[in-house]
Amino acid sequence: MTMKHDTIIVLDFGSPEAQKIAKSLRLKHFYTEVLPYNAKDIAAHGPKALILSDASQANLLPDEGIWDLGIPILSIGNTAEAIQKHLQKPPIYSEEKLIPASPDLPLYCIHKLDLNLLQDFVLFSKTQSTWTPEAFIQEAVSKIREQVKSDTVILGLSGGVDSSVVAALLHKAIGDKLIPIFVDHGCMRYEEAKRVREFFNCMPELNIRFVDAAELFYSKLKGVEDPETKRKIIGGTFIDVFDAEAAKYPDARWLAQGTIYSDVIESIGADGKSIQVKSHHNVGGLPETMKLSLVEPIRNLFKDEVRQVGLSLGLPSQLLDRHPFPGPGLAVRILGEVNPERVHTLQLVDEIFIRELRIWDLYHTTWQAFAVLLPLRSTGVRDGRRTYESVCALRAVNSEDAMSASVTRLPYEFLEHVSSLIIEEVKQVNRVVFDISSKPPATIEWE
Repeated sequence: MTMKHDTIIVLDFGSPEAQKIAKSLRLKHFYTEVLPYNAKDIAAHGPKALILSDASQANLLPDEGIWDLGIPILSIGNTAEAIQKHLQKPPIYSEEKLIPASPDLPLYCIHKLDLNLLQDFVLFSKTQSTWTPEAFIQEAVSKIREQVKSDTVILGLSGGVDSSVVAALLHKAIGDKLIPIFVDHGCMRYEEAKRVREFFNCMPELNIRFVDAAELFYSKLKGVEDPETKRKIIGGTFIDVFDAEAAKYPDARWLAQGTIYSDVIESIGADGKSIQVKSHHNVGGLPETMKLSLVEPIRNLFKDEVRQVGLSLGLPSQLLDRHPFPGPGLAVRILGEVNPERVHTLQLVDEIFIRELRIWDLYHTTWQAFAVLLPLRSTGVRDGRRTYESVCALRAVNSEDAMSASVTRLPYEFLEHVSSLIIEEVKQVNRVVFDISSKPPATIEWE
C-alpha cells in the first residue's frame, strides 16, 4: 500500500545547500525532493511548497512556471537577489520572520539558510510530516513485491550500511528469494566476514553466501603499486567473482543495489544534465555482462534516513553507525604492494584505532577514521633492542558530503594512548603519525 505524502520541492542551483535543506526536512519527516533549478515538470510532483536554494552563480533563475503553481516559495541568498532583480522588485529580507517579497506573489526571501526560518516556512505551507521510517518500509516492501514478483534477486552484500539495509528490506519483502553474496577480496576490515554473520544474527533465516576469494585477489595484486591499477584490478576481479557466483542461480532476474538519494542527485547536475555516477556501490561498478534488471529500494533515501530505516528493521546500531569504507578496502590504504602480511598488519592497526575511539566515546565525533600503512620503515627500540619496522598513519576527518573535509581534533592524550597501544600490540609497526591535512588540498583517502 502506497501512501501519498505532501511534497516539498527544493530546486538545486549548484551549491551543496540543496541537499542540506532536503536532508534536514526529511529528518523532520517532511517528504522532500531535489530537482534541477530549471526543471519544467514541477507541477507533476504536486508540491505543497517550493524552496529555491542559494545559487552558486548570481544569474541563475528558475523556470517562469513556478509563479503559476500557487504555492508558497522560499528563496535564499543569490537566488533571492536574482529573482527580485528579474521581477524588478526591491529586495525584502528579514532575519527574524518571513516577509512576502510582494503582495501579489507568495515569495519569501532570506539572506542565508536559517533552519528556524526554514521550519517556519514549512509550517506556514501546512505540509504534513508523514515521511517516517515505518511508512517508508511499508511502501518499499509493497513496491519490491510488485516489481520483482516471484523472481530471485541477487545482492552484493558488503557489510556496509547501504547494502545491509537493502538486504533487510528485500528479505522482509521476498524472504528466501533473496540471494545475498558476500565476496571477501582479502582487503576487508579485521574479521569482517565473522562480524557480518554476527550483525545478521537478528535474521537467522537470511542465508548469506560467503565467498573467500582472497588468494585470487592477492595473486592479481602481486607486485602492483600504482593506486589506480590496484583499483581496476580489484574492481574487475570482483565483477568476475561475483558474476561466477551469481551464475549458480540461473533463475535470478534482478540485481539489487544500494544506490541512495545522494547518488541520484549527484548523477544529475544542477542544470539537469546527466553526469558520471560514482562507481562505489560494489567495488568496481555494475557487472555489465550480467543480464539482470536493477532493483534499488533505497534510492529515495539519504544516508541518515537509511540508518533510521535499518534501526526500524531491527539491524544492530553498531552496523548502522559504521564509518564509510572504500570498495577496494584496505588495498587503497596500503601504499605500495598489497600482500597478506601487509593487509594483516593494517587490519590490526585499524582495529585498535577504531576500538579505542569507541572506548573513549570519540567514534561519533568524527565522520570517518582509519589507518594507513606507509611504504616506509623506521628505526625504533623494542625490549632494549633496535628495530627497523613499518610506519602507519592515523586519519580522522569530518565532512558532510566528502567534497571537502576538515581534520577531527582528537585529544592529544587519546592519540598518545592509541599510538602506544598500536606499537605494543602490532610488532610490525614501531612508529605512528597523525595526518592533519584537510581536503582540499589533500584527499580523504591517501590513494
